Amino acid sequence: MDDKNLLDANLVESVSSQPAPFLPAPSVRKIARAARAVWSNVRFDKIIIFIASIFLFILAIMLMKEGARGLTFLVRDTFAVTNPFNSLGFGWLFAYVIMSGSPVAAVSLTFFDAGVIDKLSAFTMITGSRLGASFIVLFLGFIYVLRGRNRVSSLSMGLLSLTVTGSTYLVSLLVGLSIFQTGVLDQVQLRSGAILNSVTDLIFDPIVRLFVTYLPGWGLFAAGLGLIMLSFSLFDRCLPHMSIKESQVGRISRLVYRPWVMFLMGAGVTLISMSVSISLSILIPLSNRGFVRRENVIPYIMGANITTFVDTLLAAVLLDNPPAFTIVLVEMVSITLVSTVILTLGYHHYERAMLDFVNWITAKKRNLAVFMAIIFVVPIILVLV
Repeated sequence: MDDKNLLDANLVESVSSQPAPFLPAPSVRKIARAARAVWSNVRFDKIIIFIASIFLFILAIMLMKEGARGLTFLVRDTFAVTNPFNSLGFGWLFAYVIMSGSPVAAVSLTFFDAGVIDKLSAFTMITGSRLGASFIVLFLGFIYVLRGRNRVSSLSMGLLSLTVTGSTYLVSLLVGLSIFQTGVLDQVQLRSGAILNSVTDLIFDPIVRLFVTYLPGWGLFAAGLGLIMLSFSLFDRCLPHMSIKESQVGRISRLVYRPWVMFLMGAGVTLISMSVSISLSILIPLSNRGFVRRENVIPYIMGANITTFVDTLLAAVLLDNPPAFTIVLVEMVSITLVSTVILTLGYHHYERAMLDFVNWITAKKRNLAVFMAIIFVVPIILVLV
């Protein structure tokens, strides 16, 4: 090896034998400031409200389960809910009265668990709750009209929500009944499990026994219904407030023209909020501010109508009734199949039909009056059948 190569080899060996340069760690003060910043942004009040809402939801299901059997005479004799048609209308009207569909869906499962209604009646009652839940969007539209907003733009979102929900759910009702007849999903069941049962029994059984001591059966059910509505109200309060800035309009406008993006967005917002009433009600102010147009929200409504069953699935698990879980699963599968077929094969024709129908309703006050009469008369007729 010549002198030059020997010198290069020695140099490489010398450099490689040197310890790696020490890289200074981040400043402790910077880490402390970052930790304080994160800690200061934690909303402990919302965390407490969230925990309270889950606690009240579970307690409400337990109370309604205990009190449902005491309402057999009321449901079967007074309201004459004895077949799937009656239960469809009953769930529809019930959702109108309390302005929410999720509590009605939970009630249908407790009725089924208590033997008050059968499997098909529970299925149609849940479907009716979804039809009635869309009314709140139209109700909010009326409020906007009373505040001086444009009648057509304010009511269109509510009417579109009712129309899309009604058209898809009525078709999915037939699909779901076919699934029940084939029994293809009867074996797909989920139990709450021993661990969950032991935890809920340990925490909630003493509270339920206290209620049982002082309240009759119907009082237990009424208390459970009130608590479940309170739990949803608290859950709404713990959600972060969403604001859309003008600078975001361009970004949003590029997304709203893609049906599958809006479909997933509606499913995601409803999954987080666990309330289709909330996710659909967002459309009213967005429409009035010009962020979205009517034709862009049809897939959003479809997606919202699928994931709205998450809380109902939880109620089925808490009841520890595997067939109740299957009922909710059939609801989700049937509406998912119908929505997927529409979006894949005939979305533009479906979109045009929905928009033309809404335009016809808003064209004249007489048309609107006829539509409002129909959505109230039909469920009443179903209850009386």
